[in-house]
Amino acid sequence: MTENNTQSQESKPLEQFYRQPAIYISLPSKGKWYDNTVLTPTENGEYPVYPMTAKDEMLMKTPDALMGGSATVDVIQSCMPNFKNAWEIVNFDLDAILVSIRIATYGEQMTVKYTLPIVNEESETVVNISALLEDVKNINIQDEFTTKIGLKVKIGPLRYRTMNRVQIAQFEQEKIYSNVNMNTISDEEKSKQFAKSYKILNDINFTMLSDSVIEIETPQGQKATDRQEIKNFLNNCDAVLVKEIEDKVAEIRRSAQMKAVQLKATDEQVLKGVPATYKIPLTFDNSNFFG
Repeated sequence: MTENNTQSQESKPLEQFYRQPAIYISLPSKGKWYDNTVLTPTENGEYPVYPMTAKDEMLMKTPDALMGGSATVDVIQSCMPNFKNAWEIVNFDLDAILVSIRIATYGEQMTVKYTLPIVNEESETVVNISALLEDVKNINIQDEFTTKIGLKVKIGPLRYRTMNRVQIAQFEQEKIYSNVNMNTISDEEKSKQFAKSYKILNDINFTMLSDSVIEIETPQGQKATDRQEIKNFLNNCDAVLVKEIEDKVAEIRRSAQMKAVQLKATDEQVLKGVPATYKIPLTFDNSNFFG
């Protein structure tokens, strides 16, 4: 050991106890949609994941920071320092990243609370999320498809910034519904609030769709990539075609999400009416996912 290293250890003796990478992961997107301002690439495509610090845990339990998205961004950049701008993380990678941080901090086992089908009773189970992470990492992301009338549609991912904006809008919509259900509001005011809520929902869906479509090629080989032209097209083509595109985009998005976990009911649960086997979704509620 050199004299300089010895002096450094003597002057900062606690550095040896700083957190170290707990696991290394590859991204489902393989980094396809990132430039160097977002992600510092590695030679082998494997990225270190550090456990959360006490400050990170506190951030994930701060409602205002969670709602605004800044808590998730700060924690990702803390635990995966190769990400320099986590606002630009794509939807294909988000689940894998959050699960990796969860594993690095708390281990491979996660207790999941859920409601039993049919009987609606609360229950819980322990899930090996490491195995689920492997499934997500190995997905084959499809980024284009052809409609029934021959339009070739190329899609891009949603960025975390957009996803968070959508979540905030959905939260605002829920507040509107809650207000509308108050008996003190007149029928006229309820109608106005419902109309406002419907517009918000419409705008959310359209924004997510238009942000996802990055190119459309006609059967004649003409390509449209201009954002406004694509928005105009989605606003003016028939509803059946828009629904077909929307369904396919949603299907591609779901391909990168954690799959539902299949469970087996106990004999007692079956007697109550619970199916012999059933599936539960894995939802990443920050109030229990990082607890």
